[in-house]
Amino acid sequence: MNPRIVQLLSQELHIDPQLLAQNFNASSSIKNFIYSLINKNLINEDKLYAIIAKGLREGRITNEDLADLPIQMQEKIYKTYAKLLNIDFVDLDTIGIDIRLTNKIPLNQLKKSGVIPIKETDLHVLVAMSDPLDIAAQDAIQRLFPKKPIKIALATPQQIANYLHKLELDENIKEYINEIRKDLQFGIGDKENIEESSAVLKLIEAILKSSILSRASDIHIEPTQTNCIVRNRIDGILSEKFIFDKDIYPPLSSRIKLLANLDIAEKRKPQDGRFSATILGNEYDFRISTLPIVTGESLVMRILDKSKAMIPLEHAGMSKKNFEIFTKSLKAPYGIILVTGPTGSGKSTTLYGALNLLRSVEKKIITVEDPVEYQINLVQQTQVNPKIGFTFASALRSILRQDPDIIMIGEIRDEETLRIAVQAALTGHLVLSTLHTNDSISAINRMIDMGIEPYLVSGALIAIEAQRLVRKICPHCKKEVELDPQLLQSIAPYLPANYRFFEGSGCKECDFTGYSGREMVSEVLKVDEQIQRMIAKERPKEEIEAYARDKGFMTMLEDGIQKALSGSTTIDEVLRVTRL
Repeated sequence: MNPRIVQLLSQELHIDPQLLAQNFNASSSIKNFIYSLINKNLINEDKLYAIIAKGLREGRITNEDLADLPIQMQEKIYKTYAKLLNIDFVDLDTIGIDIRLTNKIPLNQLKKSGVIPIKETDLHVLVAMSDPLDIAAQDAIQRLFPKKPIKIALATPQQIANYLHKLELDENIKEYINEIRKDLQFGIGDKENIEESSAVLKLIEAILKSSILSRASDIHIEPTQTNCIVRNRIDGILSEKFIFDKDIYPPLSSRIKLLANLDIAEKRKPQDGRFSATILGNEYDFRISTLPIVTGESLVMRILDKSKAMIPLEHAGMSKKNFEIFTKSLKAPYGIILVTGPTGSGKSTTLYGALNLLRSVEKKIITVEDPVEYQINLVQQTQVNPKIGFTFASALRSILRQDPDIIMIGEIRDEETLRIAVQAALTGHLVLSTLHTNDSISAINRMIDMGIEPYLVSGALIAIEAQRLVRKICPHCKKEVELDPQLLQSIAPYLPANYRFFEGSGCKECDFTGYSGREMVSEVLKVDEQIQRMIAKERPKEEIEAYARDKGFMTMLEDGIQKALSGSTTIDEVLRVTRL
């Protein structure tokens, strides 16, 4: 526990040291100590933040003493601190930073002073600092802007450190940007010049390499009013990777559009394309999507890595019990197996894993997808094309004349597709598909709401699997952690007598996120004869769930809590995706 914060609070609250020793374990974290103070009604939150902010101003504690506190608590403390100093508090993630200002100052100077110039007005230059009482740093920055006074704003040390890390671009990247600027001086407006500019290609390759090394699934390139921002989606969460001047965006976006065979002159409507590239010795496909926005065009590149898509089902993170139920259901000769969950929950990966288990020379497997992202041997894959009327429903009708044993439908979107799928299941085909529902049992009501008669639903369904993806704790910085007492109370019914929770403290291996990789939390509802009768009689969802629980059914929340207890993920991640 941090002794300086404990000493500050005990002095300001006039807490007897002996009482403090009785109520709070000295080995527990400062976070747990503060939560305990609040939960024992020894102090309210606002007064607590005011005491800590006052301690910062008086120098009795420093920013380092707050480093172990939760991010949300730090923000509240720094907002209180800013009011105390009569300066503005800025959230660097939501405010537009003019990257041209930071480029005027050597990066070493910014790091030494711990400041980020934000924007320049007619009256002043707004500068974010984590220590607004550091007069030497203020003087150093003021000398770099001799014509205008600087105006100090307060930002959290974590945000300033994150932005300084983003600004610390590889020297090669800086070289490419300088080369692109030289090209721009000679005019790079037409297609020929863009194609001849090797600097733009080198920058694109550097972005792709960096994203792949970071295990990103998508790359977002977005122009703002002042900058060009490159963000990566890593383990389902977006984070900024690069910040360029806005003048880099036009040649960068035009070159990417040329790679994907898109029209570089068309900026008024969305476009889609794809290209392949060999990065770090491996072949990758990149699916490109453009969207007109107020400040230009938003470009998103989906990284398609076949090795990731073809993860064996047993390695996807499904619990042993759920894996046994699901794989046993796949052995059924006919019927429908549904995989449900929101966009980005790994449904397609689960279906590909199921097809991997099922494919053989003896079986005819046909898929209809939108689009086909990965090609699988021994599986016939077709892609819908609504422009020519080749929809999921029309594709399914044609597939049924191809004598299939197993059909995989990428997504059931309408009653017509669902009805054909149900009929196929009832006439001797095994049908695998996805549906957008929050949990497994809700899929039953969704099918009935879409217009399918309950007796047909009951006869066709074999099993329903619902899933989400949670980030795994980084093994390199994993540590045991105390939970917020209120949070602990909310999940208490699901906890054993002895329990431990973990989190990642953040390190270079996980890019200081505390997480590395993702795995599944899931629930699998096996539709037995009793559940079939309940569906046919349109029994309520609660009744079906109560019966399933008696038979050993475990919800996604319970599965996730088991994963958190085993140390593979955090309870915050579980609650983020299961919405307790």
